[in-house]
Amino acid sequence: MKLGLLLPNQGVVFGATTVPELLELAEQAEGSGIFESLWVGDNLLAKPRLESITLLSALAVRTKTCRLGTACMASFPLRQPVVLAAQWGALDCLADGRTVLTACIGGGPAKGNIAGAFEAEYGAMQIDPRERIARMEEGIEVLRVLWTQDPATFEGRFFNFDGIAVRPQPVQDPCPPIWIANNPWVFGNTKSGTINRQVDRVARLADGWMTVGATPEQFDGAWREIRDAAESHGRDSTQLENSIYFNLNLNDDRAAAYTESKRFLDEYYSSDWPEWKVNVWTACGAPAECAERIRAFQAVDAQTMIIRFTSYDQKAQLARFLDEVAPLL
Repeated sequence: MKLGLLLPNQGVVFGATTVPELLELAEQAEGSGIFESLWVGDNLLAKPRLESITLLSALAVRTKTCRLGTACMASFPLRQPVVLAAQWGALDCLADGRTVLTACIGGGPAKGNIAGAFEAEYGAMQIDPRERIARMEEGIEVLRVLWTQDPATFEGRFFNFDGIAVRPQPVQDPCPPIWIANNPWVFGNTKSGTINRQVDRVARLADGWMTVGATPEQFDGAWREIRDAAESHGRDSTQLENSIYFNLNLNDDRAAAYTESKRFLDEYYSSDWPEWKVNVWTACGAPAECAERIRAFQAVDAQTMIIRFTSYDQKAQLARFLDEVAPLL
């Protein structure tokens, strides 16, 4: 199992980190030889943060080997895909072919405990949030057409063009991988003989799958569903990648680790996280306990674990992880 580090770019807004520190953390993580990839979160107005493509462009010239990606691009349905194709293609050139674009549908109309000003965001962009799934699916198609055809032609529900070209083309051949992020706890809730739409979306359209807030058992079951669905579409499921996005807070005082994690997550997501949800998504405690939680995902064939430190001292957490957790893995 490979390790990735998520740089908490929303933390720049509420004081958990700074721009110089994010760049320094990226260099330290890559230099350690422990982390294979670096990731940043994404949103525009609903949950403001240091913009993802801009930050990734800085990382592209500050690093040499780590893959660079979004975890996940919640603004994907809001972004004009022709512009995005040019931006991400340029990023792939700057990074010499090290990028992974993870798309997701983002937030919709407010309900339950979903936090973030999503309705205002979609209103400002003049996009109906009920269209976000269709826009994501069509946007993925548009990117692949523009990255593999020159000139390119496309006719869809939202986007149409004829004989245009995005240049220079990305470095990766045939194009940068596009993953889809979604949540596993809804999987398996379909009628007998049918495939869950979230499963099918990944199986049809994605080069990889990312999820959050899953137990190892949920991750394992969902990944099996995705692979089976991919094979039913005539795809080679062994070519798909998977990843789990997971939180860590290293502190020998587990209660203190939990308290800081909840405060961090509440600020990050403008929400009030229940205890069970914090505990599912976050390993709080001593290095051995955190290492055990990570190994549980390795046991169910998670290929990449993306770690975020739910702490207001990112540099200390990274240093302790490298010194005391990594050797246990």
